[in-house]
Amino acid sequence: MDRNGKPVLVTGAGGFIGSHLVESLVEAGRRVRAFVRYTARREIGALRFLPEETLGAVEIVQGDLGSFDSVQKAVDGMAVVFHLGALISIPHSYVSPDETVAVNVNGTLNVLQAARAAGVERLIHTSSSEVYGTARYAPMDEAHPLQGQSPYSASKIGADKLVESFHCAYGLPAVTLRPFNAFGPRQSTRAVIPTIITQLLRGGELRLGNLHPTRDFTFVKDTAAAFVRAADAPDVLGKEINVGSNREISIGDLAALIARLLDKEASPVQDAERLRPEQSEVERLYADSSLAERLLGWTSSTSLEDGLRETIAWISDHLDFYTSRRYDR
Repeated sequence: MDRNGKPVLVTGAGGFIGSHLVESLVEAGRRVRAFVRYTARREIGALRFLPEETLGAVEIVQGDLGSFDSVQKAVDGMAVVFHLGALISIPHSYVSPDETVAVNVNGTLNVLQAARAAGVERLIHTSSSEVYGTARYAPMDEAHPLQGQSPYSASKIGADKLVESFHCAYGLPAVTLRPFNAFGPRQSTRAVIPTIITQLLRGGELRLGNLHPTRDFTFVKDTAAAFVRAADAPDVLGKEINVGSNREISIGDLAALIARLLDKEASPVQDAERLRPEQSEVERLYADSSLAERLLGWTSSTSLEDGLRETIAWISDHLDFYTSRRYDR
């Protein structure tokens, strides 16, 4: 791909995965428009960590997913839309389910309607492994039942089904990618890996929620690579595709691994504030990503250990970015 290639839009570009996707697309030669949520301070989120040369090649548009007019203006003239914009916090969805649905469901509807009106060549929609809930079998392929164990997961199921409906009813050329627990540089302490790293770097108690659930952690640069491939891959329209590392680890074992990499002692203390409601806890997520390998030619190429080393290095260099000890919802 060259820099005169087809223009692409990334919604949620200021987010963790979004910023890495923007960077990967620029490196791949795409002309990138980044849609970020409007703030009076003109904040651009994690995009501020991009190299100056990379950021200079990006057209930044501020708006709100809840406004069809701003979404329509962002989509206008784009050949491909990567829809990553969402409220992603599970704890926040417990206290504000209405806002979660408004952004994740209604915001997705705005993107779909704008994409249909603009006649885009392809829409790549972002799902979440949380839509599966606790594994009924493992590894989990795309046929696994969907379970709304939190308002967040229910909102993502709703968004996924809207995408499916627009593909079936209107022929919208759409594909859904379903990332499993992306991690890496720029991630906030809303997620468990930066939470563990920052607490161990600062010393004192390591305060976590449940230690027994397992997750499939995928390095964010690998996740972004799957999105880039989905823009051009044949035979993917109408499909839902898992993007995971095909490895599971418990949160307790993860904490022990990070402690070893940091040469620290780890004795986790359970923090009641970090616990999910009992029936809402997702006990196991473990991806079967064979469909991504078959259709996208993609596999996760970064080991958990190597990804953690790169994440630790980045967080160590940006520790002032993280608020000490605060529980980020």
